Amino acid sequence: MSAPSDGLRGVVVGESTICDVQAEGKLYYRGYPIEVIADHATFEEVVYLLWYGKFPNVAEYAAFKREIAANAALPEGVLPILKSIPATANSMDALRTVVSALGMFDPDQGDNSPAANLRKALRLQARVVTAVAAIERHQQGLEPIAPCPSLGLAANFLYMLWGKDPEPLYVETIDKDLILHADHELNASTFAARVTVATHADLYSGAVSGIGALSGPRHGGAAEDTMNMLLEIGELDKVDAWVRPKLTGEKRTPIPGFGHAVYRAPDPRSNTLRDVSRRLGELHNDTKWYDMTVAIEKIVDELSNTAERLAAGKQGIYPNVDCFSATCYYEMNLSVRLYTPIFVMSRMSGWCAHMIEQYLPGQRIIRPRAEYVGTHDLPWVPIEQR
Repeated sequence: MSAPSDGLRGVVVGESTICDVQAEGKLYYRGYPIEVIADHATFEEVVYLLWYGKFPNVAEYAAFKREIAANAALPEGVLPILKSIPATANSMDALRTVVSALGMFDPDQGDNSPAANLRKALRLQARVVTAVAAIERHQQGLEPIAPCPSLGLAANFLYMLWGKDPEPLYVETIDKDLILHADHELNASTFAARVTVATHADLYSGAVSGIGALSGPRHGGAAEDTMNMLLEIGELDKVDAWVRPKLTGEKRTPIPGFGHAVYRAPDPRSNTLRDVSRRLGELHNDTKWYDMTVAIEKIVDELSNTAERLAAGKQGIYPNVDCFSATCYYEMNLSVRLYTPIFVMSRMSGWCAHMIEQYLPGQRIIRPRAEYVGTHDLPWVPIEQR
């Protein structure tokens, strides 16, 4: 057996044509640079790209959006389940339960054919947005709002939260955020989803596995941690005193929103949300949260990306995608508990793409080995003598 890997880091477990994450700070969806996609595409176009391997033409795009709108409402049988969840429940726990329930009401239940899986994927993508909004309203003691068939996914999400037409910049922000979080190769949640459907379990089982993995704070909690850090610091003039000691002691403390498991260069997604965060602050005539994040970035860069550290082989520390997504969400007055469920709304598209790919002929069950480091041949001791 080969030497064990640290959490499978650097281990290639299969081939994929969906997403390419490069340590040098490059990210591609189906060969398209993420910066180009974020500047020009809508989230629905990106979902189509991930599932079908190409961007839709005008007719395909219109038909795809119609299908999403037609499948966005939650089945009637799911609403009582959602309303039975304690309002105090963790949002991700609630979402995991609702997505699991959706599988039992899918008309293609039990059919794992390619065509059926694409139909399931579309329902999952459309309904997870509705579910996140409905769960948030339930937690506020409010009735859910039905989706509006004339709105896209980003606008519909905000409409179902507030019951009114959202600010256009808010819609743009959510749309870009969904694009940027849509896929990221074999991250923990995507790997969990692929492992599940590699057994030929259904898409809903894989999606529940993905939600379970993403609910862990080491994977999906970065935006929450970043915003909680900013709230703890409180003011721009307190940033230095809070951040600098964490990066200058003998034991350096990670700063939420900075650093990445793969990238050894700036996260290519961060600049898009940096600009949006600034614009949201300007819209509200208060750039405090943006300014604080930029101030933290300057200190982290000063203390972590020195020539000496980089020459010594230390990893550079740069803003990741959640660094500025946190302030974007907060500027739109979205509850912190919504941050990770919004991640699910986006990543569902990538999970479905990977699960569909995992169902292709020739894909095997994913079954790695572990390096056993325990003892062997212990003597049996009768219970009376233990």
